[in-house]
Amino acid sequence: MSKKQFKTESKKLLDMMINSIYTHKEIFLRELISNASDALDKLYYRSLTDDSVTLQRADYEIRLTPDKEARTLTVSDNGCGMTREELENNLGTIAKSGSYEFKQDEAAREKVDIIGQFGVGFYSAFMVSDRITVRSRVYGSEEAWEWRSEGVDGYTMEPCTKESAGTEIELHLRADTEEEKYSEYLEEYRLRALVRKYSDYIRYPIRMEVEERVHKEGGKEDEYETRRSDATLNSMVPLWKRPASEITEEEYNAFYREKFYDYEAPVKVIHWHSEGGATFDSLLFIPAKAPYDYYTKNFEKGLQLYSSGVLITEKCADLLPDYFSFVRGLVDSADLSLNISREMLQHDHQLRRIARTVEKKIRSELLKLLESDREKYETFFRAFGLQLKYGVYTDFGMHKDTLSDLLLFVSSAEKKYVTLKEYTDRMKEGQTVIYYAAGETTDAAAALPQAEAVCARGFEVLYLGEDVDEFALRAMDSYAEHKFVNVCDESLDIGSEEEKTRLKAENEGAKDLLSYMKETLGDKVGAVRFSVALKDHPVCLSSEGGISLEMEKVLNAMPNAEENRVKAQTVLEINLNHAIADRLKALYTEDKEKLAEYTRILYAQARLIGGMSIENPTELSNMVCGLML
Repeated sequence: MSKKQFKTESKKLLDMMINSIYTHKEIFLRELISNASDALDKLYYRSLTDDSVTLQRADYEIRLTPDKEARTLTVSDNGCGMTREELENNLGTIAKSGSYEFKQDEAAREKVDIIGQFGVGFYSAFMVSDRITVRSRVYGSEEAWEWRSEGVDGYTMEPCTKESAGTEIELHLRADTEEEKYSEYLEEYRLRALVRKYSDYIRYPIRMEVEERVHKEGGKEDEYETRRSDATLNSMVPLWKRPASEITEEEYNAFYREKFYDYEAPVKVIHWHSEGGATFDSLLFIPAKAPYDYYTKNFEKGLQLYSSGVLITEKCADLLPDYFSFVRGLVDSADLSLNISREMLQHDHQLRRIARTVEKKIRSELLKLLESDREKYETFFRAFGLQLKYGVYTDFGMHKDTLSDLLLFVSSAEKKYVTLKEYTDRMKEGQTVIYYAAGETTDAAAALPQAEAVCARGFEVLYLGEDVDEFALRAMDSYAEHKFVNVCDESLDIGSEEEKTRLKAENEGAKDLLSYMKETLGDKVGAVRFSVALKDHPVCLSSEGGISLEMEKVLNAMPNAEENRVKAQTVLEINLNHAIADRLKALYTEDKEKLAEYTRILYAQARLIGGMSIENPTELSNMVCGLML
């Protein structure tokens, strides 16, 4: 028996694989179980045309055998087995895959779904073991061979005795260190957990002899004893592979709670099989509430990604756009291109195609929920509507067509949520724009003088109470060709032609008065003018230009805003129909000093009405007290 060298630059490749390719050492068990499953698939495929294969589907199994005394873990199967040449080719050449070659057979591919492709997974076992022994016997043959290796130095091959067909891989685990406790892979609880996590949906039973406490036969009621018996560690049939018509709501909810650790049932389950450009099964859930860390930088988005029932990654972020990051669930596809190991996905067109299909499906199902169960949709929107609005705002409104119909806003119509479509469908005859008011809360927005005035003229107003709301509408610019207009914008045009003519004449006639008030306030405002759009309120602040008053507040409240503070171009508007307008006109000729004081008071009042702070509360208090004396 002589030692043979690997047929590639083994040292370099093995070192890279063990230290770089795999993120977690525990992955080795998934890889070995997947290889065993492939061996069973090949024999099953052969049984379809070869009567000499007498095994029934129920006879196939994968077995785990831990031995603490010998420090070995054995993974065995009763599948097709390997000849000497196949052992030489598949194990003696790193990155050689018998499963990959088998998949090239089109007839085989139609009948059996083989997992493995690249043939590197086997070598992941060297991450946890210092010696690997493989014994294999081809089904129908009496000859068996043993392959043994201690890593990069090469391997040996020799005949051996094996009672039954199939393959067994015996790992001699490394010695424990302070950093790594390799002995954990001999513990029943750990092996159970790893099978449950990565290989729960392998199509064949994964069995192991386990200890269990049972009631002692013939003993008293509280007498128990420990016995060893065979246990099947995996469930085998993925929920998402079953027809949706056969699955109850309780089963979906139980699966969701168990897999995603949510005590509350989801508001929506999306279960479908996609064919065509991207073929995959998917089971998605729309949660009822946001997790505690959802709106923090610590939250990780992503769907579980499976390949033929084998977990590839716990959170594949590439399958979800940020604005749908709240979705939980999984995608299972046999068509993914796996690069070297099952942990590393090639970012190719197939993954992008699946992601696009998932995105469209989520959107269409949310729209269905909006139409069919408004109460549930509003529950969802209260939890995740903010994320949808951020999705509209980011990337310069690129996703507005995807998201605009999913948005809800509180409206002046009964103070209820409305969609933009519902708003535009009931617009007044002749109305061309969509009116909105922005404040720190929806109640604050509703209390704005301009909002009350617009409502008083029969127009519906959207009340924005979240920081991102106005930024989202600005990014959208319009909906159904109707522009969004802030009621606090100085360009607001809701007056009659008669009112406009009168207003123009009054502003022109009081030019000197308004200029004096502007000079009194300095650069705090861009202008002072009369208005007929304030209903019963004496004064308000409006804005002109790209930055509104509410946007100014939001931007200046952000971290590091002190370095680059923004300022809206504000206009102090005086209600021409309020008695204060006549008082100001009189003071301009009678007492300009008092006019200046009144101007500062009106400006402070306008800021307070708009939900903004005032620069000098003491000064305002003293001026108000002075009026009382």
